[in-house]
Amino acid sequence: MRRLSLEQVVALGPAQNAEAPESVSSAVRAIVTDVRLRGDVAVEAYRARLDAEASRKWPDFAVPKAEREAALVALDPKLRAALAEMVSRVSSFAHRQLSQLQAFSYEVVPGVRCAQRVKPLTRVACYVPAGQHALPSTAIMTALTARTAGVSEVIVVCPRPSPVVLAACELARADRVLAVGGAHGVAALAVGTRKIPRVDLICGPGGVWVAEAKRQLGGVVGTDLPAGPSEVMVLADDSADFDLVLADLLAQAEHDPAARPLLGTTSLELAEKITRRVKQGFAEQPNQEAIEAALKQNGLICVCRSRMELAELADALAPEHLAMHVRDPEALLENVHNFGAAFLGGRASEVFGDYGAGPNHVLPTGGAARYTGGLSVFTFLRVQTILEMTPSAAAALAAPTALIARAEGLEAHAAAAELRARRAAGSDTEHS
Repeated sequence: MRRLSLEQVVALGPAQNAEAPESVSSAVRAIVTDVRLRGDVAVEAYRARLDAEASRKWPDFAVPKAEREAALVALDPKLRAALAEMVSRVSSFAHRQLSQLQAFSYEVVPGVRCAQRVKPLTRVACYVPAGQHALPSTAIMTALTARTAGVSEVIVVCPRPSPVVLAACELARADRVLAVGGAHGVAALAVGTRKIPRVDLICGPGGVWVAEAKRQLGGVVGTDLPAGPSEVMVLADDSADFDLVLADLLAQAEHDPAARPLLGTTSLELAEKITRRVKQGFAEQPNQEAIEAALKQNGLICVCRSRMELAELADALAPEHLAMHVRDPEALLENVHNFGAAFLGGRASEVFGDYGAGPNHVLPTGGAARYTGGLSVFTFLRVQTILEMTPSAAAALAAPTALIARAEGLEAHAAAAELRARRAAGSDTEHS
């Protein structure tokens, strides 16, 4: 892990989410065009090449309901119970979030009624990667949250859905599971094919090809947020437990070599102890290769002079996960503004957030926490505004509206406002 000063870290700023190489960008453009032109034929051609087993097993993309139910029945009872408890906690938190956004209606001035209503999206796709590890937790975090928000049709897409992912989809009450992924799957969901429906929004993490396809198709379809590579910032003072700090750094590092384990501490002793331990290597860890690569390539240690400098460090990097191993973490949190999710005290490990303590684990990375939060029920909702006016109220607003419109050079806007005033005064004839 590199040792940097606060000033050096601030100068670097957040590690940006990696842009796709030009070779990937151009290939994704070609795939999107191909799917637009050839639909299912193109999607199946890419799938047969990249996911031949899935192509043979689910020729029509859809995983039958009976197979998903069977996967849930066959699941180890202890794992099923753990996943069911996760579903309960995540659902409870999402319902509480939902209760905070309400419809309303009021008179902003006499005769002018302004209203808000909250409507869920109609159809969404929740992307669950199928790389080195099966990710039932991601299926629950995305599909269950969409279902709680009131989305009419929730579709999980996964290139090679494993039995545990299928079981999780059942627990999350997904309507459909499609065995498709990659840039071709994203393109099909964005534009629609005969077998793959067009969706309103695609959410969930994915590799560089998926991320690039979402970027190129943004606007054609809604997308959620930049999620990956994963990162944790541990803030620690001299009260921190070395073993817990190290455990949190290793848990993040084992995601993959691109993961970002970061430590900010006011304790020089802790910084030096972590440095020595990292140099020894982690041969005892099953995911040793990923851990050591992430620590070497992306690991940072910053020794700060005060708690306020810890807060400044966190704000400068806007981490996805902020683990606070300090005295009175709530007080320190008051001075931190940029993070995806915070974990207060050594007991509240980030891994509990990963596996369903309540809040969602799909979170912004690469500094995106400066401008957005994580996945939530709000991701799947639209706030729609409504305006209603009496004739006299329209007449009263016509003059100032026309004045502003003409200041912007929009004469037709001004005329449309003034027409309402004449109608209200009865000096303009109604036309059918």
